[in-house]
Amino acid sequence: MPQTHPIDNRPPRAPVALFLRPTHDQRPTDASGRPLPDWYGVHPDHLAHLITRCSAQGDTVLDTDAHPTVVAAAEYLHRLPGLAIADGQPPAGRSESLADHRPTTVRLVMATLPRIGLNSSDVHTLSQTLTAWQQLLHPGGYLIVLLTAGPGTGTLGHRSTVVAAARTAGLRFHQHIPALLVPLPETEPRTEAHPAVRPPLLASRHMRTHRDLLIFATTAAEAADA
Repeated sequence: MPQTHPIDNRPPRAPVALFLRPTHDQRPTDASGRPLPDWYGVHPDHLAHLITRCSAQGDTVLDTDAHPTVVAAAEYLHRLPGLAIADGQPPAGRSESLADHRPTTVRLVMATLPRIGLNSSDVHTLSQTLTAWQQLLHPGGYLIVLLTAGPGTGTLGHRSTVVAAARTAGLRFHQHIPALLVPLPETEPRTEAHPAVRPPLLASRHMRTHRDLLIFATTAAEAADA
C-alpha cells in the first residue's frame, strides 16, 4: 500500500554555535599599544575568528561602522579594510561617493542592527538595506550582522525579522552564533546549597547577557565569478 509523507517546505535551519566569554585578561593591542575594545560586546579574539573563517588573505573586509577593532583585526590577518559605508553614505568627514570607492572584491561585510534612521522592525525597509550590503559582496561572500540592544528589539522577534529580510534580499541564512557578554558561572547555580542571587533588572527587564551574531551567505556560487 503506497504511503505518503508530508513535504516540509520550510527553509533549512542554520546551525548554531556559541562564543563563550574568555576567562583570560589578555587583549590584543593596536599599533600604538593600546588594548582594542570589544566589537559591541564581541571579544577581539572571537572577531578575529569570524574574519578568518569568512575571508582569506588579500580579501577586503568592510565594516559599516569603521570600528577600530575590525580594522585592526583585518590588517593583522592580512585582509584589506574596506571604506566604511553607513547606509549608503561614506563615514563622517569623508566626501567621496560610494561609487568612487566601491571595492572590486568584498568578501565580508560586517554590520550592526538596529541603526539610527532605519526601522528594524519592518521587513521591507530592512530588506532594502540588506540588499545594498548584499550587492557589495563577491560571489561566495558573507554578511555578518550583529544584533545589539535597542528600543523595540526583543531578541527573538528582532532576529526573526532580520532573517526574513535577509532572505528577501537574496541571502542565505548560514549560521547563528550567540556571543556571551559575561563569563559562565563556575558551577551550576541550581546545585548550590544557597539560592543563587538573581541578576539585576534594567527597566524592569533582565539584563541581556549575550549578543546575537547572524551570518548570511550569498546565494551565487563563487565559480560564477571566475
